[in-house]
Amino acid sequence: MTTAESPADTGTASEPDERLRRWRLVLGGAAAQQGASASAGLSDTDARMDEALGALYDRKDGGEGRSGNDRTAGLGSSAPKVARWLGDIRTYFPSPVVRVMQTDAMERLGLRQLLLEPEMLESVEPDVHLVGTLLSLNRVMPQEARESARGVVRRVVQDLENRLRDKTRSVVQGALDRSSRTHRPRRVADIDWNRTIRRNLANYLPEHRTIVPETLVGYGRRSQGVQRHVVLAIDQSGSMASSVVYSSVFAAVLASMRTLRTSLVVFDTSVVDMTEELTDPVEVLFGTQLGGGTDINRAIAYCQGLITRPSESVFVLISDLYEGGIRAEMLQRVAALTASGAQVVVLLALSDEGAPSYDRQNAAALAALGVPAFACTPEAFPELMAAAIQGQPLTAWVERHQGEDQD
Repeated sequence: MTTAESPADTGTASEPDERLRRWRLVLGGAAAQQGASASAGLSDTDARMDEALGALYDRKDGGEGRSGNDRTAGLGSSAPKVARWLGDIRTYFPSPVVRVMQTDAMERLGLRQLLLEPEMLESVEPDVHLVGTLLSLNRVMPQEARESARGVVRRVVQDLENRLRDKTRSVVQGALDRSSRTHRPRRVADIDWNRTIRRNLANYLPEHRTIVPETLVGYGRRSQGVQRHVVLAIDQSGSMASSVVYSSVFAAVLASMRTLRTSLVVFDTSVVDMTEELTDPVEVLFGTQLGGGTDINRAIAYCQGLITRPSESVFVLISDLYEGGIRAEMLQRVAALTASGAQVVVLLALSDEGAPSYDRQNAAALAALGVPAFACTPEAFPELMAAAIQGQPLTAWVERHQGEDQD
């Protein structure tokens, strides 16, 4: 675990002393058993950092299964003590480390239940993962804690909106403006040079090493009366918590664009249409119920009923594809949507958590239908939507994007 700099980091301590200090913070009290002084190399700030680490990772019950040379879990369940500890770690560690320690406390020490108390929520560091935890506790949360939780969720949502809004609007609106094709582009800037070259390859003149563009292919300007329809269907099973948060924020941003019509559907074994709540993504999030089973087929069936102009529609399914409904019908519905002219996008996750767990058999079956299933980061989502709106082959988009990630 990375620790914040302390006065000992900026002094003139020798390299061996600094290494000893860092190992002391990693090993905790066990360092003394390995021949290091309990306070070796630690300043007052280091000691307070060590105390905060020890409260979480130094087990008091001598639990089995862990060696004696590393920290193990053990934090008392007293609410006031935990509240002070949450404040301490925010003082002595940078935000990324604080979030890791909070996650460890929730997973190992029952901090999830303590989050039902309002004073706890005032001490935590808000982030997407914490929002997912709060949403999973929504149904058992007392009213006074729910109001505090709503404040935490709103802070995270507002931060995400501020970070993602401008790029999403700019990229998607540009795609909308250039999503139709014309053979009479009004301006040079409206010419799609790649398509124009491909269209006129037969007119290549070797002696001049050039192509004569008899036919121009350009971007047309869409009629203001025609709206693209984006339908997002979000799997709200427990493993999709971060995706639910990001999807709700993006849905609210898309819904704010007049040139788009946006529908939002969340599902587990039932389907709930949240479109009317899109003016406030916090209300959307508190309308979800993380956990439970999954019936993707039922969700797609509902969304098919929303799509009245397939050629003007983009259907985005966000799910790990672990289907609890009728698999064959689910695949048939995806094939029918694609055949109707709708652009179908399947995301295994919309988050920054790395490669997700997903049903590989269903993903392969969708790929065979020409619908690749892949994970997408929040930063890449606006470009993905732009590609979908313009009708670009998503397989090529995925290959190009993954290539950029590897560079």
